[in-house]
Amino acid sequence: MKKIFSLILVFTLVSCSELQNIASQLPQSGYGVSNNEIASGLRQALDFGIDKQVTKLTQEDGFFRNELVRIALPPELQKVDKTLRDVGLGSLADQGLKVLNRAAEDAVKEATPIFVDAVKGITFNDARTILLGQEDAATQYLVGRTKTQLYDKFNPVITNSLEKVGALSVWSNIIEKYNSIPLTRNVNPDLADYVTTEALQGVYTMIAVEEKDIRTDLSARSTELLRRVFSLQD
Repeated sequence: MKKIFSLILVFTLVSCSELQNIASQLPQSGYGVSNNEIASGLRQALDFGIDKQVTKLTQEDGFFRNELVRIALPPELQKVDKTLRDVGLGSLADQGLKVLNRAAEDAVKEATPIFVDAVKGITFNDARTILLGQEDAATQYLVGRTKTQLYDKFNPVITNSLEKVGALSVWSNIIEKYNSIPLTRNVNPDLADYVTTEALQGVYTMIAVEEKDIRTDLSARSTELLRRVFSLQD
């Protein structure tokens, strides 16, 4: 008999309502896997994603050289970037882009304790919904449980990080030069808010990458618990 997790493989063949109906009729034992193991397996998968992927973002160029999460300029500053390049200040524009990513890399380490607390709170009901959900269901669970708290935590840290890596002085210089160019409209963007929002999105993106690997790649299930929870059993 195949255990409950074989439902994942037929997810695309039946509707969500049918899955919920089937799941509601299954014994809570999970066909050989206890309720605690189901929740523990998902906690472990998320912990791995946090430890493996979020840690990468804290390293130098963790954002800047990762095309999935690299922070681009906000629309208001894209015209600044183009204008600077048009007048021969391309190197200054490049520096401005890099320091925004540096600030995100510096601040992301603050996310880990908040994520860990959220993962600890996963219940069996949460786990069942997550397991039968889409490939980023666990990540979306974290978004719902942590986004507001992380923003409040990140924003002052990002502000400090912008100062720490020299981003505020760089962009003050960039904006001053841009605003002094004839026929340009003055800009004064909220860099802290923008980088905070982009950094959070980057964190969730990388956790989703790890979640998808564990769901779809057998070799990514590096513990017996992950194999039991995410694999079929004859």
